[in-house]
Amino acid sequence: MDKRSRIVIWTTVVLFLTVVMSSRVCNGAPDITADAAVVLDARTGSILYGRCLYQERPPASTTKILTAIIALEKGRLGDIVTISPKAGYTEGSSIYLRPGEKLTLEELIWGALLESGNDACVAIAEHLAGSEEDFSELQNRKAKAIGAWDTHFVNPHGLSDPKHYTTAYDLGTMARYSLRNSKFQKIVRSQEKIPERLGETRSFFSTNRLLWSYSGCDGVKTGTTEAAGQCLVASASRGGRQLVAVVLHSDDRWKDAAALLDYGFSHTKLLKLASAGQVTYFPLEYGLKTVLTARAASDLYVVVPANMAEQLNTLWLPLSDLKAPVGYGEKVGEVQVWIQGKLIARTNLVSASNIPSRTLLNVLLWQVYRPLLFQLRVWHLL
Repeated sequence: MDKRSRIVIWTTVVLFLTVVMSSRVCNGAPDITADAAVVLDARTGSILYGRCLYQERPPASTTKILTAIIALEKGRLGDIVTISPKAGYTEGSSIYLRPGEKLTLEELIWGALLESGNDACVAIAEHLAGSEEDFSELQNRKAKAIGAWDTHFVNPHGLSDPKHYTTAYDLGTMARYSLRNSKFQKIVRSQEKIPERLGETRSFFSTNRLLWSYSGCDGVKTGTTEAAGQCLVASASRGGRQLVAVVLHSDDRWKDAAALLDYGFSHTKLLKLASAGQVTYFPLEYGLKTVLTARAASDLYVVVPANMAEQLNTLWLPLSDLKAPVGYGEKVGEVQVWIQGKLIARTNLVSASNIPSRTLLNVLLWQVYRPLLFQLRVWHLL
């Protein structure tokens, strides 16, 4: 399945589930104070609940999610970074870097994500791009590349600026993307970081209280400024499933994020309805073989309201005009998932082999000549 098809399919899933779940929001919706919020399924991106989720807002230090993933992808963790005066004197939250001090890029990433060091972010930006301004170009390109379309950043740390904004949904998208990186995962789920290698002298302690108070919490990032208010991007995993919750301008970000995560885990289910490579069989007309083996091209997951899981109908369907010849890897059908008469997800079924059409020449070649040739070789006559 190509990238465009996946986008179309998942957009359909997300839109459908948003409609389905919003119709139930009056019954058991999370009680939160945040001006903007969203909770997403980390695997599929399905929206489980949202409030003003596409409203552009200042993100404060949740900006550092994007800063960190860019550093992890573009930089070398062992690089030595010399702290500039500009980085050392950056205002706001700090890990108290001194001009001329030398740290590894990895230490700076830990300091940015755990203790929310604005100075660490400036040092990262200068190291990777030469300046904060040029690093912002990297941030904005990366945001668009991962689907955070309503984001525009002008600094690496999130200090207030009228041109620095994002949305709850975009922050959830950034977190989902970043959590696929194993190093990012390790950092944001850590309560503390103590020196482990020769030359490391700094310890860092996470600002994310949910790591201590919420069962299964494994990230991600806090943020606070006067303009943005209390912000939090939180993730948690239970039963093999991970959710991402975002709250912006909250009166109690810990309670709000916990309420969103509780809502997602209790009110929705993630179901795997097909596995990549899973086999089915279809009758085939005009082929040397009368039965075609087909395989699912990819895993197929759906997220549905918990009380609707029994209403799912999964169909393994051949193409209406399926006939030989069929090439290896050619699309021969679809796995479709329906609920209440609506198609909510699908993936392609592809042929597991080449099957020529049934002509006299092919019959002689495949059913007479090739078997005979094989047998002559077994008898050592060739």
